[in-house]
Amino acid sequence: SQLGWKFYDADDYHSPENKKKMAKGAWLNDEDRIPWLSALHDILRSEDSSRQDVILACSALKKMYRHILVSGASAIESNQPEKPGKSAALKIFFVHLEGTTNTIAGRLKKRKGHFMPPVLLKSQFDILEPPRAPENFISVSVAKSLPEILLEIENAIF
Repeated sequence: SQLGWKFYDADDYHSPENKKKMAKGAWLNDEDRIPWLSALHDILRSEDSSRQDVILACSALKKMYRHILVSGASAIESNQPEKPGKSAALKIFFVHLEGTTNTIAGRLKKRKGHFMPPVLLKSQFDILEPPRAPENFISVSVAKSLPEILLEIENAIF
């Protein structure tokens, strides 16, 4: 990344079963996503313990998914934040990239060699729960140019 931070693409960490399911045009449910999000939380926790700032590109569509990234799956099971003695929640700043279905569908059609077909986009919009306070986030329009998007994100972080 331009910031010199380590970059992870969450799609690289989907199970083979999840990839096959999506490639067939079937959407993922919470049971499919929770192990994937838990694995991503573990990666972020590992980087946090080494004091490494990272960027994770991830379709954390629901508040619960973002909660798993911050606190791990155990926080969902107990419906409570993790206890301080166990392992504190990670400090994550979410960037919600907003765009219309048509804009994003156009970009998906140009993407080559990805396991998720554009037909699944509607299912993602159907379950989308945009971040809200008190979540730590900004929303940025994807209609802006890439340099404008990056500048807006950098201004929010620093």
